[in-house]
Amino acid sequence: MGTAMFIQDEIEFNSLLSAEPFLVVDCTATWCGPCKLVAPLIDQLADEYGDRAKVFKLDLDANKAIAKRFEVRSIPAVMFFKQGELVETLIGVKPYEEFSNALQRSLDSTTD
Repeated sequence: MGTAMFIQDEIEFNSLLSAEPFLVVDCTATWCGPCKLVAPLIDQLADEYGDRAKVFKLDLDANKAIAKRFEVRSIPAVMFFKQGELVETLIGVKPYEEFSNALQRSLDSTTD
């Protein structure tokens, strides 16, 4: 439980983007060493915030069009979407708190 699933393709990505109020997408690749350090943190985020936001992983090697669309040039990159709009991107290995704080900011901004 609490493991972030992989988005298979751009069709699924677009569907999630339009359907989910809060979406977190970890842009990763199998060959990326730092991505392996971020992966368990993303799973923890999925576990902790699963009732309020959808958390997924995206293999950029299989989804180059999405990487190009959002100008992801460096991984790991974790994108935070609110109502289908990209609100924040964190690049590189960060402590868990940075990921949870970014998501919390998105969630908190709904009360405005």
